[in-house]
Amino acid sequence: MIALSPQRLSAIIGAIYDCTIDPDQWPETMKDICGCLDCMGSAMLIIDLRGSPPTFLYSWNTDRNWLERYFEYAGEVAALFKVSGVLNAPIDNPLVLSHTFDEQTLGKLRVQREWAAPQGVCDFIQTAALRTPERIGLFSAYRHDSVGRVTDREVEIMRLLAPHIRRAVTIGDLMDLKKLEVRALTVTLDNLSAGVVVVANDSRILHANAAAQLMFKADGPVRSFHGKLSATDLAGARELTEAIVLAQRNEAAIGAAGIGVALKNASGEAAIAHVLPLAYGELRTRLMPQATAAVFVTQAGRKLSADMSAIAKDFGLTPAEARLLEHLVQGATLVDVAHTLGVSDPTARSHLSHIFLKTGVTRQADLVALIDRLTPPIKRPTVS
Repeated sequence: MIALSPQRLSAIIGAIYDCTIDPDQWPETMKDICGCLDCMGSAMLIIDLRGSPPTFLYSWNTDRNWLERYFEYAGEVAALFKVSGVLNAPIDNPLVLSHTFDEQTLGKLRVQREWAAPQGVCDFIQTAALRTPERIGLFSAYRHDSVGRVTDREVEIMRLLAPHIRRAVTIGDLMDLKKLEVRALTVTLDNLSAGVVVVANDSRILHANAAAQLMFKADGPVRSFHGKLSATDLAGARELTEAIVLAQRNEAAIGAAGIGVALKNASGEAAIAHVLPLAYGELRTRLMPQATAAVFVTQAGRKLSADMSAIAKDFGLTPAEARLLEHLVQGATLVDVAHTLGVSDPTARSHLSHIFLKTGVTRQADLVALIDRLTPPIKRPTVS
Protein backbone atom coordinates (compact mmCIF):
# COMPACT_ATOMS: atom_id res chain seq x y z
CA MET A 1 0.00 0.00 0.00
CA ILE A 2 1.24 3.50 -0.83
CA ALA A 3 1.68 5.63 2.29
CA LEU A 4 0.74 8.81 0.48
CA SER A 5 -2.56 10.60 0.99
CA PRO A 6 -4.65 11.65 -2.02
CA GLN A 7 -4.32 15.26 -0.87
CA ARG A 8 -0.53 15.14 -0.84
CA LEU A 9 -0.39 13.30 -4.16
CA SER A 10 -2.68 15.91 -5.72
CA ALA A 11 -0.58 18.76 -4.29
CA ILE A 12 2.65 17.32 -5.72
CA ILE A 13 1.10 16.72 -9.14
CA GLY A 14 -0.16 20.30 -9.15
CA ALA A 15 3.33 21.52 -8.28
CA ILE A 16 4.78 19.48 -11.15
CA TYR A 17 2.41 21.17 -13.61
CA ASP A 18 3.17 24.58 -12.12
CA CYS A 19 6.80 23.95 -13.14
CA THR A 20 5.64 24.05 -16.75
CA ILE A 21 4.54 27.64 -16.20
CA ASP A 22 7.51 28.59 -13.99
CA PRO A 23 10.51 26.26 -14.44
CA ASP A 24 12.32 27.95 -11.54
CA GLN A 25 9.99 25.98 -9.25
CA TRP A 26 11.51 22.63 -10.24
CA PRO A 27 14.07 22.45 -7.36
CA GLU A 28 11.38 23.02 -4.70
CA THR A 29 9.09 20.50 -6.40
CA MET A 30 11.92 17.98 -6.56
CA LYS A 31 12.37 18.47 -2.81
CA ASP A 32 8.70 17.57 -2.27
CA ILE A 33 9.01 14.49 -4.48
CA CYS A 34 12.12 13.36 -2.61
CA GLY A 35 10.21 13.77 0.65
CA CYS A 36 7.67 11.20 -0.58
CA LEU A 37 10.39 8.85 -1.78
CA ASP A 38 12.66 9.17 1.30
CA CYS A 39 15.44 10.28 -1.04
CA MET A 40 18.39 12.53 -0.19
CA GLY A 41 18.57 14.45 -3.46
CA SER A 42 17.39 14.68 -7.02
CA ALA A 43 18.55 15.75 -10.47
CA MET A 44 17.02 16.09 -13.90
CA LEU A 45 19.44 15.42 -16.71
CA ILE A 46 19.74 14.59 -20.39
CA ILE A 47 22.03 11.69 -21.31
CA ASP A 48 23.37 11.51 -24.87
CA LEU A 49 23.47 7.80 -25.71
CA ARG A 50 26.30 8.42 -28.17
CA GLY A 51 28.63 9.38 -25.33
CA SER A 52 28.54 13.18 -25.19
CA PRO A 53 28.55 14.74 -21.69
CA PRO A 54 25.19 14.75 -19.91
CA THR A 55 23.34 18.01 -19.41
CA PHE A 56 21.85 18.83 -16.02
CA LEU A 57 18.64 20.86 -16.15
CA TYR A 58 17.67 21.11 -12.47
CA SER A 59 18.72 19.61 -9.16
CA TRP A 60 17.89 19.65 -5.47
CA ASN A 61 20.27 19.03 -2.56
CA THR A 62 23.10 18.01 -4.86
CA ASP A 63 26.49 19.66 -4.66
CA ARG A 64 27.40 21.34 -7.95
CA ASN A 65 30.92 19.90 -7.87
CA TRP A 66 29.52 16.37 -7.70
CA LEU A 67 27.18 17.12 -10.60
CA GLU A 68 30.09 18.32 -12.72
CA ARG A 69 32.13 15.24 -11.80
CA TYR A 70 29.32 13.07 -13.15
CA PHE A 71 30.40 14.20 -16.63
CA GLU A 72 33.50 12.00 -16.28
CA TYR A 73 31.34 8.88 -16.43
CA ALA A 74 29.12 9.83 -19.38
CA GLY A 75 30.35 7.02 -21.63
CA GLU A 76 29.93 4.37 -18.96
CA VAL A 77 26.43 5.57 -18.06
CA ALA A 78 25.34 5.67 -21.72
CA ALA A 79 26.62 2.11 -22.24
CA LEU A 80 24.81 1.01 -19.09
CA PHE A 81 21.49 2.29 -20.39
CA LYS A 82 22.00 0.65 -23.76
CA VAL A 83 22.49 -2.82 -22.26
CA SER A 84 19.93 -2.51 -19.44
CA GLY A 85 16.85 -2.71 -21.66
CA VAL A 86 15.48 0.50 -20.18
CA LEU A 87 15.17 2.05 -23.65
CA ASN A 88 12.66 -0.62 -24.63
CA ALA A 89 10.76 -0.68 -21.33
CA PRO A 90 7.36 1.05 -20.92
CA ILE A 91 8.20 4.74 -20.77
CA ASP A 92 6.56 5.44 -17.39
CA ASN A 93 7.99 2.32 -15.75
CA PRO A 94 10.47 3.49 -13.05
CA LEU A 95 14.03 2.17 -13.16
CA VAL A 96 15.65 1.24 -9.85
CA LEU A 97 19.40 0.71 -9.99
CA SER A 98 19.47 -2.10 -7.42
CA HIS A 99 16.53 -3.86 -9.13
CA THR A 100 18.16 -3.70 -12.57
CA PHE A 101 21.79 -4.60 -11.93
CA ASP A 102 23.29 -7.18 -9.61
CA GLU A 103 25.93 -6.43 -6.97
CA GLN A 104 28.74 -7.76 -9.14
CA THR A 105 27.83 -5.49 -12.05
CA LEU A 106 27.43 -2.44 -9.82
CA GLY A 107 30.75 -3.11 -8.13
CA LYS A 108 32.56 -2.90 -11.45
CA LEU A 109 31.19 0.54 -12.30
CA ARG A 110 33.47 3.52 -11.78
CA VAL A 111 30.46 5.79 -11.40
CA GLN A 112 29.30 3.63 -8.47
CA ARG A 113 32.72 3.40 -6.77
CA GLU A 114 33.99 6.92 -7.41
CA TRP A 115 30.81 9.03 -7.59
CA ALA A 116 27.94 7.38 -5.71
CA ALA A 117 29.70 5.62 -2.83
CA PRO A 118 31.72 8.64 -1.59
CA GLN A 119 28.45 10.60 -1.23
CA GLY A 120 26.75 7.79 0.67
CA VAL A 121 24.39 7.12 -2.24
CA CYS A 122 23.22 3.51 -2.15
CA ASP A 123 20.46 3.47 -4.78
CA PHE A 124 18.71 5.42 -7.55
CA ILE A 125 15.11 5.53 -8.73
CA GLN A 126 14.56 7.14 -12.12
CA THR A 127 11.86 7.77 -14.67
CA ALA A 128 12.17 8.84 -18.29
CA ALA A 129 11.05 12.42 -18.89
CA LEU A 130 12.22 12.20 -22.53
CA ARG A 131 13.28 9.28 -24.71
CA THR A 132 14.60 9.21 -28.27
CA PRO A 133 17.07 6.87 -30.03
CA GLU A 134 19.83 9.41 -29.33
CA ARG A 135 18.91 10.85 -25.93
CA ILE A 136 17.18 9.96 -22.72
CA GLY A 137 15.98 12.55 -20.25
CA LEU A 138 15.89 11.32 -16.67
CA PHE A 139 14.25 12.47 -13.50
CA SER A 140 16.43 10.82 -10.87
CA ALA A 141 16.21 10.64 -7.08
CA TYR A 142 18.78 8.90 -4.89
CA ARG A 143 18.78 7.24 -1.50
CA HIS A 144 21.32 7.49 1.32
CA ASP A 145 22.93 4.48 2.99
CA SER A 146 21.20 5.39 6.25
CA VAL A 147 17.76 4.92 4.64
CA GLY A 148 18.48 1.82 2.58
CA ARG A 149 17.59 0.80 -0.93
CA VAL A 150 14.45 1.64 -2.85
CA THR A 151 11.41 -0.50 -2.01
CA ASP A 152 8.22 -1.35 -3.88
CA ARG A 153 6.48 1.53 -2.07
CA GLU A 154 8.73 4.13 -3.72
CA VAL A 155 8.41 2.40 -7.09
CA GLU A 156 4.62 2.70 -6.96
CA ILE A 157 4.78 6.37 -5.98
CA MET A 158 7.18 7.13 -8.83
CA ARG A 159 4.96 5.18 -11.22
CA LEU A 160 2.07 7.48 -10.29
CA LEU A 161 4.17 10.63 -10.73
CA ALA A 162 6.04 9.54 -13.88
CA PRO A 163 3.50 10.55 -16.57
CA HIS A 164 2.95 13.93 -14.91
CA ILE A 165 6.70 14.61 -14.84
CA ARG A 166 6.97 13.54 -18.48
CA ARG A 167 4.09 15.80 -19.54
CA ALA A 168 5.56 18.80 -17.69
CA VAL A 169 9.05 18.28 -19.15
CA THR A 170 7.72 17.68 -22.68
CA ILE A 171 5.59 20.82 -22.71
CA GLY A 172 8.33 22.78 -20.95
CA ASP A 173 10.65 21.76 -23.78
CA LEU A 174 8.13 23.05 -26.34
CA MET A 175 8.16 26.36 -24.50
CA ASP A 176 11.96 26.28 -24.28
CA LEU A 177 11.59 26.23 -20.46
CA LYS A 178 10.55 29.88 -20.49
CA LYS A 179 8.48 31.35 -17.66
CA LEU A 180 4.95 32.34 -18.63
CA GLU A 181 4.01 35.74 -17.26
CA VAL A 182 0.30 36.50 -16.89
CA ARG A 183 0.63 40.01 -18.23
CA ALA A 184 2.39 38.77 -21.36
CA LEU A 185 0.57 35.47 -21.84
CA THR A 186 -0.81 36.02 -25.33
CA VAL A 187 2.48 37.49 -26.56
CA THR A 188 4.42 34.52 -25.21
CA LEU A 189 2.04 31.99 -26.72
CA ASP A 190 2.09 33.76 -30.08
CA ASN A 191 5.90 33.46 -30.09
CA LEU A 192 5.68 29.68 -29.88
CA SER A 193 6.14 27.75 -33.11
CA ALA A 194 3.84 25.04 -31.72
CA GLY A 195 0.12 25.63 -32.01
CA VAL A 196 -1.39 26.37 -28.59
CA VAL A 197 -5.12 26.39 -27.86
CA VAL A 198 -6.39 27.30 -24.38
CA VAL A 199 -9.83 25.80 -23.72
CA ALA A 200 -12.57 25.80 -21.08
CA ASN A 201 -14.07 22.59 -19.72
CA ASP A 202 -16.37 22.06 -22.72
CA SER A 203 -13.46 22.47 -25.17
CA ARG A 204 -14.64 26.03 -25.79
CA ILE A 205 -11.71 27.99 -27.18
CA LEU A 206 -10.56 30.84 -24.95
CA HIS A 207 -7.40 31.64 -26.91
CA ALA A 208 -5.58 30.24 -29.93
CA ASN A 209 -2.09 31.47 -30.71
CA ALA A 210 -0.91 32.52 -34.17
CA ALA A 211 0.36 29.03 -35.09
CA ALA A 212 -2.96 27.44 -34.07
CA GLN A 213 -4.93 30.02 -36.05
CA LEU A 214 -2.93 29.04 -39.13
CA MET A 215 -3.78 25.38 -38.50
CA PHE A 216 -7.48 26.26 -38.31
CA LYS A 217 -7.33 28.09 -41.64
CA ALA A 218 -5.27 25.44 -43.46
CA ASP A 219 -7.28 22.30 -42.54
CA GLY A 220 -4.55 21.42 -40.09
CA PRO A 221 -4.56 18.74 -37.38
CA VAL A 222 -6.79 20.84 -35.08
CA ARG A 223 -9.73 23.06 -35.94
CA SER A 224 -12.30 25.38 -34.43
CA PHE A 225 -15.83 23.97 -34.80
CA HIS A 226 -18.55 26.35 -33.56
CA GLY A 227 -15.97 27.92 -31.24
CA LYS A 228 -14.86 24.59 -29.77
CA LEU A 229 -11.58 22.76 -30.25
CA SER A 230 -11.73 19.62 -32.34
CA ALA A 231 -9.34 17.59 -34.45
CA THR A 232 -9.41 16.49 -38.07
CA ASP A 233 -8.56 12.94 -37.01
CA LEU A 234 -11.62 11.40 -35.29
CA ALA A 235 -9.68 9.09 -32.95
CA GLY A 236 -7.40 11.97 -32.01
CA ALA A 237 -10.40 14.22 -31.39
CA ARG A 238 -11.88 11.70 -28.96
CA GLU A 239 -8.58 11.33 -27.11
CA LEU A 240 -8.16 15.09 -26.81
CA THR A 241 -11.70 15.52 -25.51
CA GLU A 242 -11.22 12.78 -22.91
CA ALA A 243 -7.96 14.35 -21.69
CA ILE A 244 -9.59 17.79 -21.41
CA VAL A 245 -12.46 16.31 -19.38
CA LEU A 246 -9.97 14.61 -17.05
CA ALA A 247 -8.02 17.84 -16.69
CA GLN A 248 -11.18 19.52 -15.41
CA ARG A 249 -12.39 16.71 -13.13
CA ASN A 250 -9.16 15.58 -11.48
CA GLU A 251 -5.73 16.36 -12.90
CA ALA A 252 -4.14 13.82 -10.55
CA ALA A 253 -6.08 11.08 -12.35
CA ILE A 254 -5.15 12.14 -15.88
CA GLY A 255 -2.12 9.83 -15.94
CA ALA A 256 -0.70 9.43 -19.43
CA ALA A 257 -3.90 10.61 -21.15
CA GLY A 258 -3.28 13.54 -23.46
CA ILE A 259 0.49 13.03 -23.77
CA GLY A 260 1.62 12.49 -27.35
CA VAL A 261 -1.84 12.30 -28.92
CA ALA A 262 -1.37 11.26 -32.57
CA LEU A 263 -3.17 13.56 -35.00
CA LYS A 264 -3.30 14.06 -38.76
CA ASN A 265 -4.23 17.02 -40.89
CA ALA A 266 -6.57 16.89 -43.88
CA SER A 267 -3.68 15.75 -46.12
CA GLY A 268 -2.69 12.93 -43.78
CA GLU A 269 0.45 14.62 -42.41
CA ALA A 270 1.32 13.62 -38.83
CA ALA A 271 1.09 15.87 -35.79
CA ILE A 272 1.37 15.40 -32.04
CA ALA A 273 -0.67 17.05 -29.26
CA HIS A 274 0.01 17.39 -25.53
CA VAL A 275 -2.61 18.53 -23.00
CA LEU A 276 -1.55 20.65 -20.00
CA PRO A 277 -4.12 20.88 -17.15
CA LEU A 278 -4.84 24.47 -16.09
CA ALA A 279 -7.97 24.21 -13.90
CA TYR A 280 -6.12 23.86 -10.58
CA GLY A 281 -3.25 25.50 -8.73
CA GLU A 282 -2.87 29.17 -7.90
CA LEU A 283 -0.11 29.71 -10.45
CA ARG A 284 -1.88 28.12 -13.43
CA THR A 285 -5.34 29.54 -12.70
CA ARG A 286 -3.89 33.05 -12.74
CA LEU A 287 -2.97 32.64 -16.39
CA MET A 288 -6.58 32.42 -17.55
CA PRO A 289 -9.14 31.86 -14.76
CA GLN A 290 -11.74 30.01 -16.88
CA ALA A 291 -9.23 27.71 -18.54
CA THR A 292 -9.35 23.95 -18.17
CA ALA A 293 -6.36 23.03 -20.32
CA ALA A 294 -3.86 24.20 -22.89
CA VAL A 295 -3.35 21.97 -25.91
CA PHE A 296 0.09 22.12 -27.59
CA VAL A 297 0.24 20.86 -31.19
CA THR A 298 3.41 20.27 -33.20
CA GLN A 299 3.48 19.17 -36.83
CA ALA A 300 6.08 16.75 -38.13
CA GLY A 301 8.79 18.21 -40.26
CA ARG A 302 7.86 21.86 -39.67
CA LYS A 303 10.88 24.02 -38.98
CA LEU A 304 11.15 27.78 -39.20
CA SER A 305 13.29 29.15 -42.00
CA ALA A 306 14.53 31.85 -39.62
CA ASP A 307 15.88 29.13 -37.32
CA MET A 308 17.59 27.40 -40.25
CA SER A 309 19.18 30.69 -41.33
CA ALA A 310 20.68 31.12 -37.89
CA ILE A 311 22.05 27.55 -37.93
CA ALA A 312 23.46 28.04 -41.44
CA LYS A 313 25.25 31.16 -40.23
CA ASP A 314 26.60 29.37 -37.14
CA PHE A 315 28.15 26.56 -39.21
CA GLY A 316 29.21 28.71 -42.17
CA LEU A 317 26.97 26.96 -44.68
CA THR A 318 26.61 28.32 -48.18
CA PRO A 319 23.08 29.24 -49.40
CA ALA A 320 22.97 26.04 -51.49
CA GLU A 321 24.03 23.90 -48.51
CA ALA A 322 21.45 25.62 -46.28
CA ARG A 323 18.64 24.94 -48.77
CA LEU A 324 19.61 21.27 -49.00
CA LEU A 325 19.79 20.99 -45.21
CA GLU A 326 16.35 22.54 -44.75
CA HIS A 327 14.77 19.92 -47.00
CA LEU A 328 16.65 17.05 -45.31
CA VAL A 329 15.45 17.96 -41.81
CA GLN A 330 11.88 17.98 -43.12
CA GLY A 331 12.25 14.29 -43.99
CA ALA A 332 13.12 14.37 -47.71
CA THR A 333 15.67 11.95 -49.15
CA LEU A 334 18.83 13.22 -50.79
CA VAL A 335 17.54 12.13 -54.21
CA ASP A 336 14.27 13.99 -53.63
CA VAL A 337 16.13 17.12 -52.55
CA ALA A 338 18.32 17.02 -55.65
CA HIS A 339 15.21 16.81 -57.83
CA THR A 340 13.44 19.61 -55.92
CA LEU A 341 16.44 21.94 -56.09
CA GLY A 342 17.19 21.09 -59.71
CA VAL A 343 20.74 19.84 -59.11
CA SER A 344 22.45 16.58 -60.02
CA ASP A 345 22.81 13.74 -57.52
CA PRO A 346 26.63 14.16 -57.37
CA THR A 347 26.17 17.87 -56.61
CA ALA A 348 23.71 17.07 -53.80
CA ARG A 349 26.13 14.50 -52.36
CA SER A 350 28.93 17.05 -52.53
CA HIS A 351 26.83 19.60 -50.63
CA LEU A 352 26.01 16.97 -48.01
CA SER A 353 29.69 16.07 -47.60
CA HIS A 354 30.51 19.73 -46.99
CA ILE A 355 27.70 19.97 -44.43
CA PHE A 356 29.03 16.87 -42.65
CA LEU A 357 32.49 18.43 -42.50
CA LYS A 358 31.22 21.76 -41.15
CA THR A 359 28.87 20.27 -38.56
CA GLY A 360 31.20 17.50 -37.39
CA VAL A 361 28.89 14.54 -38.11
CA THR A 362 29.28 11.66 -40.52
CA ARG A 363 25.74 10.33 -41.00
CA GLN A 364 22.54 11.93 -42.25
CA ALA A 365 20.59 10.62 -39.23
CA ASP A 366 23.07 12.27 -36.87
CA LEU A 367 22.84 15.49 -38.86
CA VAL A 368 19.04 15.61 -38.58
CA ALA A 369 19.24 14.83 -34.84
CA LEU A 370 21.79 17.63 -34.36
CA ILE A 371 19.64 20.20 -36.14
CA ASP A 372 16.57 19.04 -34.23
CA ARG A 373 18.37 19.74 -30.94
CA LEU A 374 19.67 23.11 -32.11
CA THR A 375 16.39 24.40 -33.56
CA PRO A 376 14.59 26.16 -30.71
CA PRO A 377 10.84 25.71 -30.30
CA ILE A 378 10.54 29.43 -29.48
CA LYS A 379 10.49 31.69 -32.51
CA ARG A 380 13.13 34.39 -32.45
CA PRO A 381 11.62 37.86 -32.07
CA THR A 382 11.70 39.93 -35.21
CA VAL A 383 13.63 43.18 -35.13
CA SER A 384 11.81 46.14 -36.61
